[in-house]
Amino acid sequence: MFKNILVPTDFLDDDQHALDIAVRLCSMDNGVISLLHVIEVIQNTTFEEFEDFYSGLEKRSFKGLSDIIDRLDTQEITVEPRVVYGNRTREIVRYGEENSVDLIIMKSHKVDLEERSQGWGTISYKVSILAQCPVLLVK
Repeated sequence: MFKNILVPTDFLDDDQHALDIAVRLCSMDNGVISLLHVIEVIQNTTFEEFEDFYSGLEKRSFKGLSDIIDRLDTQEITVEPRVVYGNRTREIVRYGEENSVDLIIMKSHKVDLEERSQGWGTISYKVSILAQCPVLLVK
């Protein structure tokens, strides 16, 4: 059913639950998980101005993605590490569209019922509104 799943990560431990769900769903159909990290670019600058800085971040990002993949049971699935640059929300949505993703699975922050207005600006909320494919938010 879901053969091409996108799981964005910011390398925090609470990504694991989203990854576990993606692995279970993909293993049913020998699917592919794109494990995506977006490196935010500094606004009003060029890439070339901070190329060494970004290069270091990219190397650390691929190392972090590799560490995550090593902890997964990937016998029946393929996990592809991906690093892109830009605005996190925009790049997650763009990646999903350009790569024909069937489902995006990402963690979501719990909304405080006393402060309901605080949860509307999160990346997960924005992606869930803007994505053209189904989005599963995991708490």
